[in-house]
Amino acid sequence: MPWECGIDGCGERFGTPEDLVVHQSSDHERRECKVCGVVVPDGYLAIRHAFNEHSRAEYVRAYGASSEEVREREEIKDLVEDEADLQTVVERLGGEAVQS
Repeated sequence: MPWECGIDGCGERFGTPEDLVVHQSSDHERRECKVCGVVVPDGYLAIRHAFNEHSRAEYVRAYGASSEEVREREEIKDLVEDEADLQTVVERLGGEAVQS
């Protein structure tokens, strides 16, 4: 299954979820969390931060997200976590990225 970057219409495809997360962390701008202000890599790691560190209600209030948008992001998070070796991602990024 190809893994496609969905950040700002990027559309670049990757053979593994690890390659996708590294791409998102390395080739896209970091984003400031609208809930707490921490700056995180965009894409999966931003979703991971939002749902591991904040409640759904905080996320919905800060981002104006619909329940459908929340479910979509939760599905992305679960899919990546089911398929990816996140330790490999951390090692490839120099140990800096998978902080939430």
